[in-house]
Amino acid sequence: MPEIRKQYDEALEPLIGPGGPFEVVPGVVNGVDMKVYKNAPRTLLEVFSPAAEHGDKEFLVYEGERWSFADIISQAAALGHQLVARAGISPGDRVAIAMRNYPEWMSAYIAVTSIGAVVVPLNSWGTARELAFALEDADARAVFCDEQRFASLSDYLTGKDIFTIVVRAGELPSADNMCALEDFIQGVEGATMPVVDIDPSDPAMIMYTSGTTGKPKGALSSHFAMGQTVANFECSGAAMAMSNMNIIESMMAKGLEPTNLLAVPLFHVSGCHAQFLLNFRAGRRIVMMYKWDTQRAFDYIEQEKITMLSAAPSMLLDLLDAPEFAERDTSSLSGMGVGGAATPAKAIQLMNDQVPDHFSGTGWGMTETNAAGSSMTGAAFNRNTGSAGFVHPVVQIEIRDDAGAVLSHGIPGTIWVKSPTLVTGYWNRPEVNELEFVQGWFNSGDVGYTTEHGYLFLSDRAKDMVIRGGENIYPAEIENLLLEFEGVHEAAAFGVPHERLGEELAVTVVPKKAVTLDEVDIRDFCRENLAAFKVPSLVFISAEPLPRNATNKILKQQLREAVLAKRQ
Repeated sequence: MPEIRKQYDEALEPLIGPGGPFEVVPGVVNGVDMKVYKNAPRTLLEVFSPAAEHGDKEFLVYEGERWSFADIISQAAALGHQLVARAGISPGDRVAIAMRNYPEWMSAYIAVTSIGAVVVPLNSWGTARELAFALEDADARAVFCDEQRFASLSDYLTGKDIFTIVVRAGELPSADNMCALEDFIQGVEGATMPVVDIDPSDPAMIMYTSGTTGKPKGALSSHFAMGQTVANFECSGAAMAMSNMNIIESMMAKGLEPTNLLAVPLFHVSGCHAQFLLNFRAGRRIVMMYKWDTQRAFDYIEQEKITMLSAAPSMLLDLLDAPEFAERDTSSLSGMGVGGAATPAKAIQLMNDQVPDHFSGTGWGMTETNAAGSSMTGAAFNRNTGSAGFVHPVVQIEIRDDAGAVLSHGIPGTIWVKSPTLVTGYWNRPEVNELEFVQGWFNSGDVGYTTEHGYLFLSDRAKDMVIRGGENIYPAEIENLLLEFEGVHEAAAFGVPHERLGEELAVTVVPKKAVTLDEVDIRDFCRENLAAFKVPSLVFISAEPLPRNATNKILKQQLREAVLAKRQ
């Protein structure tokens, strides 16, 4: 057994063993036997409660604003009070959040889940069409919007029985079920959070994720799953720290307060779970960016003494490969977390060159697993390029072939997951649940393999999925839309390598007979109907039918190879 794995196991054993702080015991979840954390928070209320102990300590820095733990908690309590008293929200009702990264995103999340309602974080990069679909599908009773998302949704919301609270609003239309956040909580700023009896099995969150059918699906998480998720992050993090004590001691010698630069969206598990929830619970400071900007990141690192940055590989490449990196004071930076896509070898090399003795890591997880799966940090990360890390203590993984047989170590296949962090299923998608959730196991759709020493490697992605700069793009969604464009006979969307983003989206379209298509018009059509990151970078018009196999499946590898050949 490699020494790194041995050190990790030795650190993990007292944590998860009998009497340990993260003791793992046999459990039953939704009628299925599996391993669970005995002492994990049972509800999100228990996840939030330790934050109250930090009171006036600074929690959040945002564009010059400084919010204490008490500030966030106080605003959340007032919002919770008014959601019940004024908006009429009851336990189980869905309340959406449609906004970019703002402090109010966090207080709204706490408020919604603390009163027993179900929070629905929406991808703020989505178009009005995409946002409206999620609101309709979730049957949302209320929505928190920033001004830009409100402008996009205003036509849809007109006449709907959806109470709308607009954050940092300008002038708003006059309506009984619509107001600015400040007006919503005016007069109740000192209110206490309504007391609600929440059962661990109660629903807590619906987070939308695209599927291979192209139709977005709402992944429904229980309070129990969220509590297990937080415990899993804390346990794996503690084990990694204990097995890298030389690096931890070097970090602590700097004498800096742990401060995380939050540069990823809160509507993703990487931003919501791994950043917001963990740091809020642990009393750690966050500096939050409205959106990624390399120069602003440098400024924050210098001014706020950032110690940890978690971002997509493309963001880290932007920062580490910037000509001015050597000129800026980045001495506080000790660690980087890479998520959302495979870590390019170039990024790891730059970390080693630019940030000596860094405590960086990566991992694999999904919305459906609440980000649980595998991870590694420190020496294991530096010496195992390409791996997604060690499988987490309560996560069971099987690599299966197309017939469902479990494959041996080293043989790639579909990754199936069993874990107490799994979502309950997809909201209102019984036919999909029946296929993808089987006897406690979830079909991730990703392709990978394990080694005898417990490392997970991803050898491919979910069938056709494209990951552009950490954002998942499912080609079926793009293809379905392109078929709506007048004159398109058939279409195929696929990913091609991109040095900075990991992949970029390409499409090949075949026109109907006697029709001439224009690449610019097609891209403009996509831009009008899709989030910006889903708009194809490359558009090809083909006079020949798309290549297909005997079962009529499009041979996208041929299309991809044709694009790569043109680049040579």
